[in-house]
Amino acid sequence: MPKAKTEILTGNEAMAIGAKLCRVQVVAAYPITPQSQVTENLSQFVERGQLDAQYITVESEHSALSVCIGASTVGARTFTATSANGLAYMCELIHWAAGARLPIVMGCVNRAMAAPWNVLNDQQDSMSQRDAGWIQIYARNNQEIIDTAIQAYRIAEEIYVPVMVCYDGYILSHTVMPVVVPGQSSVDKFLPAYVPHTILDTNDPRNLNQVTLADPRQDATGTLCHGYMELRYLLAEALLQAPETIARVDAEFGEAFGRSWGGMTWGYHDEDADVLLTAAGSLASEASVAVDTLRSEGVKAGVRAVRVYRPFPAKELAQAVRHAKLVTVFDKSLSYGYQGPICADVKAALYAEPRRPAVHGYVAGLGGRDVKARELVETVKLSIADLERGLIDKETGWINCQI
Repeated sequence: MPKAKTEILTGNEAMAIGAKLCRVQVVAAYPITPQSQVTENLSQFVERGQLDAQYITVESEHSALSVCIGASTVGARTFTATSANGLAYMCELIHWAAGARLPIVMGCVNRAMAAPWNVLNDQQDSMSQRDAGWIQIYARNNQEIIDTAIQAYRIAEEIYVPVMVCYDGYILSHTVMPVVVPGQSSVDKFLPAYVPHTILDTNDPRNLNQVTLADPRQDATGTLCHGYMELRYLLAEALLQAPETIARVDAEFGEAFGRSWGGMTWGYHDEDADVLLTAAGSLASEASVAVDTLRSEGVKAGVRAVRVYRPFPAKELAQAVRHAKLVTVFDKSLSYGYQGPICADVKAALYAEPRRPAVHGYVAGLGGRDVKARELVETVKLSIADLERGLIDKETGWINCQI
């Protein structure tokens, strides 16, 4: 088997190679910018005989996830990818996949939602599906994309919950970086064959996902089966217990491949920081550059980034920010009528802490609006000045918005 090698890859190529290394058996493909290259690359792998998989072209994103649901139910390892309005079109099936407890992995190449039409990056698409019951992991660079794809199948297949691997469109999807591609034998050792929890046997016929009433009821054998509420409870508990699995899988990946990504969150110069910058995806990497500038100017700043947004890393963040005076949260999405979703969740996570920092939220980068490190520096300085004059809570700020 080939050993690990370094290649220059786009984020989309990294995602496709990650799926290939995981030996996916069914790929459902429908194009949408900026995701299309992912499934295009997978089609080439199948055509060349490099991937033994059924490559199914469908007429819509709704059908793409339907194919994955059917294939996963019969015991196949499945993959698809999408962006923006394509993800929105999948909405019904996103809930179905989670409710059926199917370990589907989907690449979500983050793109702004229409209308008006915009094919550039923000994180509104995946954030809008945060309550559907999927795990959401946000990658900061192309190396993390391929590594997270491999981790995602381990996580999904251990707890039977689907996983979105989210990464920023164009900023990562079309940008080339050196990426260490693991050897196939190493991935095979790390990722065992998928063992489905569904039972499909002509000698043991069953109904799957039939209408489920509110209260528990006996089946034909007299066994008391869960009602709808019990099934929701079990999915909720699986998500709440998932951080332990996510952290363990990341640690085991580090032991096997020499790289790990922090589990639920990751930090940069945050051990002694008075001011912390929080974001997800490539914006958190940009925040690291801003921290270097702030440190050079005497500000004890650091990054504590959200890697896994669902389940939300409430305990991990509360522990990481306990010594800080200020947390500045940068969201590339918006919960309309309220504030940035990460900011709102950070505030909720810190609510019960006896000593908690001030939290200031900012919306940035919507529709591909560029976010420069110097703008993050200026915003942090503004927040520090506001805090010094007693402004602990403040309205959501908008970075580089010309209104």
